[in-house]
Amino acid sequence: MLDDIEAAQTQLTDTRWTANGLPSIREAVAAYLDAAGDALDTEFAAADDEEPEALAGALDAVADAIDDADLDPDADADAVAALVEATEELESGLDDAEEWDDLQTNEQLQAEGFYDVLGHYKDYPVEWAALKEHEQQGNVEQVLRALDALESEFMERHCMEALTRMGDPAAFEEMHARAQKRDKPGIEALGKMGAGAEDAVETLLEYVDEDSDPQLQKVTFKALGEIGSEEATQALANKLVMDDDNVRPLAARALGLIGDTRAIEPLADTVADDEERTVRTAAAWALRQIGTREALEAAAEYEDAQEYTLQAEAEKAREALEADDAAAVEA
Repeated sequence: MLDDIEAAQTQLTDTRWTANGLPSIREAVAAYLDAAGDALDTEFAAADDEEPEALAGALDAVADAIDDADLDPDADADAVAALVEATEELESGLDDAEEWDDLQTNEQLQAEGFYDVLGHYKDYPVEWAALKEHEQQGNVEQVLRALDALESEFMERHCMEALTRMGDPAAFEEMHARAQKRDKPGIEALGKMGAGAEDAVETLLEYVDEDSDPQLQKVTFKALGEIGSEEATQALANKLVMDDDNVRPLAARALGLIGDTRAIEPLADTVADDEERTVRTAAAWALRQIGTREALEAAAEYEDAQEYTLQAEAEKAREALEADDAAAVEA
């Protein structure tokens, strides 16, 4: 019997009860305390409050009383039978109470207020309509709830896109967990959090040298640039000489977003020596983003370059230098 009481306590505390289930478990425990009190000719105090933990705690007094009573199966047969019946009714009451896992997915979302934002909507399914409204209102918790509950690829994609557009660090833990599994949408979402995702830099740096997966490198380089941690500077600078000329521009642009002046020399070398127009242009753009005089001068050298895109970056760098000179004269 004591084992049964302990099992009931575990069920009370380890189960997530619904709003409908909570009153049921409170009634079941209250009825058990009354029945056990009658069987043992004592009175058990009600739980301190109505939360499952307090209800479980209230059962301790019954277990202690049964242990202290040292009931004899023959001499105390009536009390034992009454306690067995009361315990069975408690077990039945808890089993019948509504648990969170009893609900269908849409019922869980309904219980968490996911659909409360819906008014007159046109999009189908309704979960998508609600998702868009939650994104607009900045309800990260509800978007994460939908991501966890809705298992369709359609809704997962739209949830991830919403979280990426929101760029809210409140979603960091979930996105970081995905990034640790090389999930590209998760990495992209981390990038949009900017400095709010700095704790993910160590994870992302592990993917910088994954030359066998250029798509992973691209999204990783971009995210590192958007996060802006100088911790990534050297690793990204090393990739300016990698073989894949479709990925090298992403390394250069990431260095420009970070803005670390240590990247000026490798970027300048890339503009001077790389054979690919897109890479040279990206490196010149990055030098402009760093924006120091040294960086701008390194980019401005290519005003006469044959490649139009590189020439345009060089002209912008020259204009920035001239603007700085004019401002210095006026000062």
